[in-house]
Parts: sequence; C-alpha cells; structure tokens
Amino acid sequence: MIDVIRLMLALFFALFMALPVTAPARAGGDAAGGEARFKDCAACHKLEPGINNVGPSLHAIFTRKAGELADFRYSPAMKRSGIVWTAETLDKFLSDPQGMVPGNRMPYAGMASADDRANLITYLQNATK
Repeated sequence: MIDVIRLMLALFFALFMALPVTAPARAGGDAAGGEARFKDCAACHKLEPGINNVGPSLHAIFTRKAGELADFRYSPAMKRSGIVWTAETLDKFLSDPQGMVPGNRMPYAGMASADDRANLITYLQNATK
C-alpha cells in the first residue's frame, strides 16, 4: 500500500513540475518589454488602421476574425482558419504559426518564450485600440 502511495505522489509531482513548461503565456505581461519585442514584428506589421505591409495591419486585432481585412491578401489557410483573435489565440499562434495554421504565409518560426509572448500581447492590447 505504501508503494502505491509513493507512486501516486511521484506521478503527481511529475505532472505538477510539467505545468510551467506547457502553460500558456502569463497574464499581465510587461508592455514596455512587449514594445521591444514588437520591433521584430514591425518589419511586416503596422499598428495604424488601414496601413498594411507584408503583413496586415494589427489595428483593432483583438476580437477580429482572422483573414477579415478586405484590403489585405490573406492565405486561403488563414481565411478558412476560423480564428477570432484573442490574447489566448494570439499566444498560441505566436508560439507556432505554422502549427496552428498550416499553410499560412507568415514566414515566422514562432516565439518560444511565454514571457516574451505575454509582454508582446500586453503591448498589443494597448497599442492596437
């Protein structure tokens, strides 16, 4: 019986230790850190309304459906993705764009750091209104 309890405790501990590795970006990121991270994005995306570049304008992105801007040529994959941009969906997309939307045209490998993604998303929530 004691061996079963030890095994259960060991499994619980192993699962508990894995949580930080698989958790989404933390809420309440640092907007100043996010502004610094946005410099990587600014080569392709603008924050002003109606100004597209290689990528679409990110103005008012939160609650917007992916592929919705009429004046930007999205990939068919992005148009049919059904994504509505929220902090959660953007976090997932930024971590692995091709994994979330295979065949999208964004040539970006992804942002591995959950803290960097949280900071960027906090910045975008303020800067894209």
